[in-house]
Amino acid sequence: QVQLVESGGGLVQAGGSLRLSCAASGPIVSINAMTWFRQAPGNERELVARITSDGSTNYSDSVKGRFTISRDNAKNMMYLQMSSLKPEDTAVYYCAANVRFRGYWHTVVADHWGQGTQVTVSS
Repeated sequence: QVQLVESGGGLVQAGGSLRLSCAASGPIVSINAMTWFRQAPGNERELVARITSDGSTNYSDSVKGRFTISRDNAKNMMYLQMSSLKPEDTAVYYCAANVRFRGYWHTVVADHWGQGTQVTVSS
């Protein structure tokens, strides 16, 4: 089955940087859009950044100019370079991907989610 695993979270001071990674594995045929979401305590999950299979990107206004999303299609990887971090960026960050994968009889397209990685920015 398809799995998404995030890594790279941690504790950083305000103004610092972190790079998150998302590794997709399993019987993958292709990956369409890949997305980073985040959820802070007491808040709803929000979209941070999205990248399509051809590399088109979009960002939430709150991270535009500070975060950069990228992907490596050959490795089924996605990244989020986060700079100029602020305490309000503190959240659990999740990766999601719309994946075409080999099912038992035919290929299937479905959304998949990772388990999340904690990012904490101290002031």
